[in-house]
Amino acid sequence: MLDRRSFAMTALAFTGLALQSRAVAGGMMAVDPGYGPLQRDPAGLIDLPPGFSYRIVSQLGDAMSDGHRVPDRADGMGCFKLGRGKIALVRNHELLPKHLADGPLAPGAAVPDGAYDTIGGAALPGGTTTLVLDSDTLAVEKQYLSLLGTIRNCSGGVTPWGSWLSCEESVAGPADGVGKAHGWIFDVPADAGKLVKAEPLKAMGRFNREAAVVDPRTGIVYMTEDRDDSLFYRFLPDDAGALHRGGRLQALAFDDKWLRDSRNWNGFKWPPGSWQFARWIDLDNPESPLDDLRARGAKKGAAVFARGEGIHWGKDELYFTCTSGGRAKQGQIMRYRPSRYEGKAREKAMPGRIQLFLESTDPRQYSFGDNLTVAPNGHLIVCEDQYGDTVDNHLRGVTPFGEVYAFARIRTQTEPAGACFSPDGRTMFVNLYSPTKTLAIRGPF
Repeated sequence: MLDRRSFAMTALAFTGLALQSRAVAGGMMAVDPGYGPLQRDPAGLIDLPPGFSYRIVSQLGDAMSDGHRVPDRADGMGCFKLGRGKIALVRNHELLPKHLADGPLAPGAAVPDGAYDTIGGAALPGGTTTLVLDSDTLAVEKQYLSLLGTIRNCSGGVTPWGSWLSCEESVAGPADGVGKAHGWIFDVPADAGKLVKAEPLKAMGRFNREAAVVDPRTGIVYMTEDRDDSLFYRFLPDDAGALHRGGRLQALAFDDKWLRDSRNWNGFKWPPGSWQFARWIDLDNPESPLDDLRARGAKKGAAVFARGEGIHWGKDELYFTCTSGGRAKQGQIMRYRPSRYEGKAREKAMPGRIQLFLESTDPRQYSFGDNLTVAPNGHLIVCEDQYGDTVDNHLRGVTPFGEVYAFARIRTQTEPAGACFSPDGRTMFVNLYSPTKTLAIRGPF
């Protein structure tokens, strides 16, 4: 019987053996783990491998079915099956109060019923738009505003009950010139057909949110926080699938108390590839008027992460990115495998496990991973989000062995965001952040 420390080291050794098994004399196999060399896009938008193509299905300023216009700064996004050959994309827009001109409403337009917050008589421009498409032809049949009055809707996550959890990456409040406190999750049904009433799920916590994912087996929601000293959260709902009925908010800690910082900024305290057993710490006062959830959690022993961002559920585990984690500060990917008793009393005897799955050492390999998804072949597709005057952002593929390859290169000075697959796996959708363009990509996935 292995003790917990021995288990972590054995798992690390196994990971190393798996990588070595792919080696040949003289080094790692030269075979490209991806889809081949990228082909230059004559339109100057996105380079893709041979056999892949894209089309623009929506872009900034397009007239929508409800009379509004497609806003800018498209970020996280989810895809849903609606039935009768239709699919829906629910798309976030990371707009601040100062971005009213880039929002969905015409200047001077009345505040629609259901908007969460206003400033100077105008609805705050953040929120979501929803596209209804034919799953075969990808023709857009309807496009409408589905959430409004929020701030900086960055990422989120799909739910098993057919909705998008849209997350605010802002903790602005009345002291900052807006009418209400922000930093919430909003549940947006994919089949709403119109603007939904914006109702914050306050029991799930108030913090500088990034993304969320739901374990379809338990209904537990896992959430990331975009701060240099962020925590990794989970919400245990009182009634799975009915988040508005409340629940319990917790933060992850490592079972080995000598390790409380996952960032590796001062050297490899946590070796890449290794696992740790997890424990969960209860957090009180989740509405956090002082924006101190992460400080209170860390004081109680919660693990600190470097800018938790995109999160996605795989087969029986989840992955999330830490944008500036690692010794080189180029980014990390974490993998969490829940306990079969997740959220129950027996969890202490058989805890969940978390792995530092990948840590980049070179920006040419992988740099500032943000949104991510799991492709039909089990590879991760990660959206890079470099910043500065000049960026070279890619969609990076990551194999189950941790090998990284370029799936696409963005040719404009913007980030890719919101990568997600259609339910049948034939189409990958991705946003070009600004000016907003939503692309549909098909090929031999």
